[in-house]
Amino acid sequence: MARDTFNEINITPLTDIFLVLLIIMMVIAPLLDQQGLNLTVPEMVEQEQVNEDTKILTVNVTSDDKYFIDGEEISAENLENTLKSLAKDYPDGMMIETDGDASHGGVVKLMDSARNSGITSISVSEI
Repeated sequence: MARDTFNEINITPLTDIFLVLLIIMMVIAPLLDQQGLNLTVPEMVEQEQVNEDTKILTVNVTSDDKYFIDGEEISAENLENTLKSLAKDYPDGMMIETDGDASHGGVVKLMDSARNSGITSISVSEI
């Protein structure tokens, strides 16, 4: 009685698995392209170029994520309403001055509130 030897490897199941994985990757790949924050890199501006007539709202963010406008603390709940009322008086935009230890979430919340209030030009500076 002779035994049949196994001489060839059947690669059909392996090929099927690779084709299914390829199709899954082709479907998922377009979904991975998500848009993040649109940031523009600032250019170096000499101090003499800044016009003295500009009206820029300055908001300070402290290390414990408190917001101050002209030395007056603004609560996070009233931030958007306050910015809406001040946006008309400062047509040139807003400068965010952050403490070096301020959280990213606190600054982004301020930026979102400013955009919702109609402020389009936002600059960030660390003090």
